Amino acid sequence: MTVRNRFIKSVIASTNASETQMPWTRGSTRRKMIARRDEAASQTPRIKTG
Repeated sequence: MTVRNRFIKSVIASTNASETQMPWTRGSTRRKMIARRDEAASQTPRIKTG
């Protein structure tokens, strides 16, 4: 087996083992994050006294 073949096989194996979630597959997690961000933006700002 040549070095190039081993390299190609290792790259293919690592991509098959990858479990990265794409933004469009995260569904509920993404909606919760957006809702939390919108909630923080809609709160009244605090005023420093002092």
